[in-house]
Amino acid sequence: MDNRFATAFVIACVLSLISTIYMAASIGTDFWYEYRSPVQENSSDLNKSMWEDFISEEADEKTYNDALFRYNGTVGLWRRCITIPKNTHWYSPPERTESFDVVTKCMSFTLNEQFMEKFVDPGNHNSGIDLLRTYLWRCQFLLPFVSLGLMCFGALIGLCACICRSLYPTIATGVLHLLAGLCTLGSVSCYVAGIELLHQKLELPENVSGEFGWSFCLACVSAPLQFMASALFIWAAHTNRKEYTLMKAYRVA
Repeated sequence: MDNRFATAFVIACVLSLISTIYMAASIGTDFWYEYRSPVQENSSDLNKSMWEDFISEEADEKTYNDALFRYNGTVGLWRRCITIPKNTHWYSPPERTESFDVVTKCMSFTLNEQFMEKFVDPGNHNSGIDLLRTYLWRCQFLLPFVSLGLMCFGALIGLCACICRSLYPTIATGVLHLLAGLCTLGSVSCYVAGIELLHQKLELPENVSGEFGWSFCLACVSAPLQFMASALFIWAAHTNRKEYTLMKAYRVA
């Protein structure tokens, strides 16, 4: 094997490993989108009711999004989290000191919620099904796992190529990484579109802002790494095969 191809193969493997780690971390963390709002110090009945509704398994889309807006919420592919005061009081809380203790409460999305229909008017089951938001949500949930699966299968083929001491099978690895990159890019695009459509339905309250978090950024970085690894795998395998064919023809001649 030529040193050029071996170097390209090693670089592609490193890029593939980094992108896999980034994608796995992105899927497993809860910071795809973050809301910034003033800390709610008042533990009123309204606040307590919203906290209880948020952690309820029967919470609808509007209910938990209202809590996310109000309590510095973060959203991942699997969980949603809010930040609430650590100590609650039935009366007005004492005057705030320099340190104000808060605690993060998280609730996982069930599989039923992941595949549940989204409504035109969030929370209103009589408003009709919003097919676009429904399928965007399902794609943003499924595509990252498809991407990880393709990369793992590609890594298995690459391992077999190393055992066989041949670069040619890594063309399949490159194609699988290309498909994985497309899945990751599709997941990111679906998430952005879904968030924008949601905010058109549910406007952010005053003094509340939202931004994409670092989990989302990891997914964004993972896609180009997958594309670069794919290009290197395919180039190394194709060029090595071409040179081998030419060398074989020269020896025959």
